[in-house]
Parts: sequence; structure tokens; C-alpha cells
Amino acid sequence: MSELTRIPAPDGVAPAAPYSHVVLGRGRFVAVSGQLALDEDGKLVGDGDATAQARQVFENLRRCLSAAGATFDDVVKLTYFVTDMTHMPALRAARTEHIPDDRLPASSAVQVAALVRPEFLMEVEAFAVVGE
Repeated sequence: MSELTRIPAPDGVAPAAPYSHVVLGRGRFVAVSGQLALDEDGKLVGDGDATAQARQVFENLRRCLSAAGATFDDVVKLTYFVTDMTHMPALRAARTEHIPDDRLPASSAVQVAALVRPEFLMEVEAFAVVGE
């Protein structure tokens, strides 16, 4: 695990909730491609269900991070792509299952017109720094 410094609100910047404005660390950089709500067989999890899709997305992120020798503690940035901003509470709830409030990464959320297939409601990518 890397030693990361999280800065929730730099001087002169309004406090962020629920994410950190800045996260920095030293170590090996890990980029995880956007994850979708697919199980290990490539089947959709949670057709039309934002909560089920969010949980599967975060489970896929966990597995990808693990493959790189990382955990959610090493994540410095999450980027959320959603087809509707009403899916954000489900994503935040899934994130809370994996990342405690005192270790929140920097984050961005973007509403998109569509993802790679119409049944996907969200996609999340991650960047991490693993200790040297």
C-alpha cells in the first residue's frame, strides 16, 4: 500500500463532498480501464438496476486493482460515467462499501449520452498509486 496524502479542500477552494480535491503519493502508477456491470462470464448484472450495476462495477474494480497488487486504499482518482445523474447515489453507496470516508479519492462524474451498449447505466475507471 502506498502512503497517500489527501487534501479535501486546498486553501481558497470550496470543500468537496464526498471526495478529495487532491490526492498525491509516490510509487507505481496503476490505471484501471472503465469497468462495466459484467460478471466473470461477460453477462450483464442488474438489467435496469443501478444499485446492482454499481455493486458489480465496484467488484470488478476491486478485482482489477488486486491483479495489479493494489487495493481501494491506493486509489487516487475515480471517474464516473453515467447515463443519468440519478444513478450517482447508487454509485456512492457502492463506493462506501469499499472506501471509507477518510480515504476518499479525487473524483469526477460525467453524464454521457450512451455507453458501449444501451443496457449499461454506468462505467467507472480508477487510477491508483502503489507503494514502491
